[in-house]
This record gives sequence, C-alpha cells and structure tokens, in this order.
Amino acid sequence: MVKPRLKRHGKKQRVTYRIIAIDTQSRREGEAIRQVGFYNPRKDQTRLDVSAIVALLKEGAQSTQTVRDILKRAEVPEQVGINLQLKVKIKF
Repeated sequence: MVKPRLKRHGKKQRVTYRIIAIDTQSRREGEAIRQVGFYNPRKDQTRLDVSAIVALLKEGAQSTQTVRDILKRAEVPEQVGINLQLKVKIKF
C-alpha cells in the first residue's frame, strides 16, 4: 500500500520535510516512489503538488495524521472535494 508521509530532510535544528509517496513497508528514509510536496515547520511554508496528492488519495492511499493536518491547513480537501477521514483500527 502506498502512503503519503513525511521524510525528514536538513540539518540538526534546521529540519524541513518532504511529503512523499512511499510504500508502507519501507522505512521513513527509504526510497520514495514520488515527491509530492514540501513542508518547512520553522517558517510554516508548504508547497504541494495537489494533482498528484489527489490522484494518490483517489487510488486508496491513506495519509498519515501529520500529512492530513497539513493538507487541511492548505484547504486541499475543500478545493478538490475529497473527504479525509482517519481509519482507526481498534485492538482489544
């Protein structure tokens, strides 16, 4: 399964993140299938490839909570008409 999530980039205390599409079995710093955005938490900058993100989500990709929050702040779901809901697995 492919998942949009953050990949850490930059130096210590100067962290930025790339939003990438990656297989769920891969580690965080593993090889990405595609880079779909950029997020800088220090300057609160976000750059997104909305068409690529929408294509991933329509194919059934489940984004991480952090990426979902970034997309909501950028108002991507309202622009495109996608419902971003978290699928929670309950373990007993």
